[in-house]
Amino acid sequence: MASSSTDQTPARSRRFGGLDGLRAIAVGLVVWYHLFPAALPGGFLGVDVFFVISGFLITSLLLREIQQHGRIRLGAFWRRRARRLLPALALVLLVSTGAALLVGGDLLVGIAGQLGGAAFFVSNWVYIATGADYFARDTPELFRNTWSLSIEEQFYIVLPLLLLVLVRARGRGARALSLVILGLLSAALMWGLSLAGVDPTRIYFGSDSHTFGLFLGAAMAVLLHRGAQSPAPDQMSRSRQLITGGTALVGMGVLGWLAWTLPEAGPASFEGGFQLATAAALAIVWGVTRPGAWAGRALDAAPLRWIGERSYGIYLWHWPLLIIFGAAFGSGAGWIVPALTLLVTLLFASASYRFVEQPVRRFGLRRSLRLLVRTGDHSRRQRLVAIGLGALLAATVPATAYAVVTAPQQSSAAAAVARGQAALERSGTDAAETPGPTDAERDAGSAPEKPATATAPGSDEPEAHRGPASPPAAGEDAAAAIPISPDGRDISAVGDSVMLASLPELEQALPGIAVDAAVSRGMGAGVGIVSELSSQGTLRSVLVVGLGTNGPVQPEDLEAIRQTAGVRPVVLVNAHADRDWIPGVNQTLADFAAAHRGIVLADWDGAVSGVPDALAGDDIHPNPSGGEIYAASVQRALDELQQPGEALGFALPRR
Repeated sequence: MASSSTDQTPARSRRFGGLDGLRAIAVGLVVWYHLFPAALPGGFLGVDVFFVISGFLITSLLLREIQQHGRIRLGAFWRRRARRLLPALALVLLVSTGAALLVGGDLLVGIAGQLGGAAFFVSNWVYIATGADYFARDTPELFRNTWSLSIEEQFYIVLPLLLLVLVRARGRGARALSLVILGLLSAALMWGLSLAGVDPTRIYFGSDSHTFGLFLGAAMAVLLHRGAQSPAPDQMSRSRQLITGGTALVGMGVLGWLAWTLPEAGPASFEGGFQLATAAALAIVWGVTRPGAWAGRALDAAPLRWIGERSYGIYLWHWPLLIIFGAAFGSGAGWIVPALTLLVTLLFASASYRFVEQPVRRFGLRRSLRLLVRTGDHSRRQRLVAIGLGALLAATVPATAYAVVTAPQQSSAAAAVARGQAALERSGTDAAETPGPTDAERDAGSAPEKPATATAPGSDEPEAHRGPASPPAAGEDAAAAIPISPDGRDISAVGDSVMLASLPELEQALPGIAVDAAVSRGMGAGVGIVSELSSQGTLRSVLVVGLGTNGPVQPEDLEAIRQTAGVRPVVLVNAHADRDWIPGVNQTLADFAAAHRGIVLADWDGAVSGVPDALAGDDIHPNPSGGEIYAASVQRALDELQQPGEALGFALPRR
């Protein structure tokens, strides 16, 4: 995130106490959330703390400029913003793109749009247009974190123009009112869009729905700005010290609680969570920036100031490095990827701050470039830095151009899903064009269908929940009691994009299987689909369900599917993905299968884990070899249904 100091005013007069330390806390929340999302689910709120700081600080500096010079030099202001932000950003874009080119895979998908969006500060709208998901961790964009820089820079275009109008109003309250209204409208828009069910990424990335922190921070700066000299630090009374310190502590407590508990992308985040976090950040900024406030002195501790001064570089570097190291080492690297990401981020951010950001801020971009090439006037260390930066640019500029030209058009995961979709369209299995035994055909058969809740004599327990079946009695239809081995013509399958990507291999292993699979489908949707198949009379004698990838699974949904299936045996395919809910999903599926006779688990997760090249770059969707593993997992589960402890429902007559 952008540091918001300028280069024109003496440092002593422009500096607010505690803001560097608060930046350190904010960037720490964001980095920790990205490295260990399960440990700090609401750490993304650190960005909103940055928004409040930026709105407050930039507005304060502009008001000082108006006070001193009677106007805002717009060209100089925007030039300072570019000088502050662009050099470090350009370095990150070039180095990260070159490194991604070396690693390969899906890292460069859409890289041209990402680079353009970051360079022109419109990344947030680029990601909205391309359907990116900030909260998704499979196939993430390399420069996804630049969305917040774009919102800030768009705000910086509007802010000085607004202030030139607002300063004509009499009184600080009147001047701040318009900014407060704009902030409240943005906060209300976020809330309203969430209530309307709008895509979470559109709400989160939208400049209209996520600028309330900037506007409200600016409004607070207007309210607190005084034309006269601010009181000296020793003029703050003890009671005022207690009020400012207490306010800052309460704000810190609220922010910490939200960061620990707030769920990502959920209604609670957009319908009060972000708004409350912004209010907490406003309270902290007010409490630490008052002259002489002890909370500000506490946050001015040297380690926090060091991190805060480099927070812009830390924010820029950590995300692409995390993505690159994750792709290079794979999902099985454990703690190595976050540890390496943190270490290299601090090294790169420190070097960027010292050798790129500070010289450009001090001398300007053109003079810095002239000094860079005039190596004869440099010390030995300066010459080494100049040579190193020159070599870095010479390597990364052409590498970036080559990456843009050769970047893949779609990710390997998208290609895997498209391959399954093409197979689905060719076979027409979503319309059940391949004939199989239907309910109506079973009703017309010679063997009676046992009701799902039929009980054995002398027992209240349904047969579906009892132990192994007894041998058929003399004269009983053997076909009604002896399990048969199902083939594809006996099977209806309902699944998500993982099943869809595996469709060619499922059809090869189980010819005639009827598959209804789609992207982003969860178990709740599966309940309705299975019910509809049953009501249409197209639900076959064996049901395979693979719907655990896209969210938690509720036992009541599984029970609803079991009730609809009746005496049909059911195969539950577990899930494989680096997502927080997957362990819980797989445990729920395993427990449900263990508790019900005639329901078995297909262990897709166990079968595919650690198998090289079986999965696409997102480590979720199968490649062809992974599709074979998926089909084999289902086949093993079908074989398990033949065991005496599971045999159920195969009495249904075959066509």
